[in-house]
Amino acid sequence: MANDHYFSASPSSEIRERQVHVTLAGRALTLSTAAGVFSPDGVDRGTKVLLGSVPPPAADGALLDIGCGWGPIAITMALESPDAQVWGVDVNERVLGLARANAATAGATNVTVALPGEVPADLRFRTIWSNPPIRVGKDELHDILLTWLPRLEVGGEAWLVVSKDLGGDSLQRWLRDTLGSDFTVSRASTDKGFRVIRVHRGA
Repeated sequence: MANDHYFSASPSSEIRERQVHVTLAGRALTLSTAAGVFSPDGVDRGTKVLLGSVPPPAADGALLDIGCGWGPIAITMALESPDAQVWGVDVNERVLGLARANAATAGATNVTVALPGEVPADLRFRTIWSNPPIRVGKDELHDILLTWLPRLEVGGEAWLVVSKDLGGDSLQRWLRDTLGSDFTVSRASTDKGFRVIRVHRGA
């Protein structure tokens, strides 16, 4: 349907699955996308900026991709840190299946793709990477980030990519003002109109 969005829980449009050729963690891969998902034609610009600018994820422990879509960020984390446990969360049932299949195709056996409520409540993350779903609206976006960012381990880091034109600077200020004194929020880089925001959890 015309009113389907990539953040719809159950898209009703025809799936129309397609194959895309991408390079993740230095590996050339052919993965699956479909109608009704975010960036169905390949890795979007924001995600490319994020993946091209972040330091390597933690080598072990639990890692998280918020809003995993068809899986490029979660798969990259898993391939770069094969001893880690990578979680990719999303509300879109269509992309959950795609992400699972793509992780298997990529040989990323350490990826678990799940609905947010399926992640164990006591799990804490050493690294979070995300191209968060800005278009869900400010209030819902804030709720999403306040669900996951406080679950960073002490010493853990989150890296978020947000378009400057879609409020990257104001989101950085909001995170700084909202997360509290345990967290340091900074702009790590700017590239192609995107802000990469670093959130570090101190002692």
